This record gives sequence, C-alpha cells and structure tokens, in this order.
Amino acid sequence: MNTKTFLIAGLVGGIIHWLLGWLFYGILPDDFFTQPKESTKTMVSILFGCLAVGFFISYIFNRWAQISTAKTGAKYGAIIGMFMGVIENLFNMAYVKGLTYGMFAADIAITIVMTTITGAVIGVLSGILNKSS
Repeated sequence: MNTKTFLIAGLVGGIIHWLLGWLFYGILPDDFFTQPKESTKTMVSILFGCLAVGFFISYIFNRWAQISTAKTGAKYGAIIGMFMGVIENLFNMAYVKGLTYGMFAADIAITIVMTTITGAVIGVLSGILNKSS
C-alpha cells in the first residue's frame, strides 16, 4: 500500500463526505431529521467522523482491494455505505427517541449515496496517485 495515496485519498474523501453530509443533512431535509445543537464540539466530532469514513474507505481500497476507478469505487462505496447505514440505524432505533421507520430508511439511503460518491472520489484519486508514484 502506498501511504501517500492512502493519506491523500482518505483526506479528500473525508472532506467530500463531510460536504455531502452538510448538503444531505443540513440543507436538503431541513425539517426531516432532528438537527443537533450546533457547537464547536458537535462540528469537530462530525468532521472527524467524516474523515474516519474517508480513511476507512481509502484503506480498504488501497490495502485490500486495489480499487482505482470511479466506477469500481462507487460500486464498493455503495456496499460499504449500505452496511454502515444499516448498522448505525439499527443502533439508533434502539437508543434514539422519536426515530421513525421513514427516518431509518431515508438515513440508510442517504448514507449509501454519500459513500457511493465518496468511494468514487477515493477510487479516482487512488488511480491517479498510484500512476504518478
């Protein structure tokens, strides 16, 4: 595994994931999801969570799967997102008051879309960076 590729693709992927989260959770479904209280701690936690997703996908793509195209990155990003969304929402159903089945399904769908796009970006970057190394 090329460490430089892993780090750059993971960082860019994490930032893309954070921007997509801002779009899908902060802008589009304005009243659908409960919005957290905005604080520095909340925003920093969300940013680091998104960076963790970027590095997680980058690690899988660069260490185990050698994914280096947008198409393959999107495909496997969607699969990773489906599992992430289902796992997260099953725990949320147990612990979060007021979570409906509609919110459950919508969040899984959004997670899949976000990780599909993030996976495509990481796939492309991994391909470009591995060719230039």
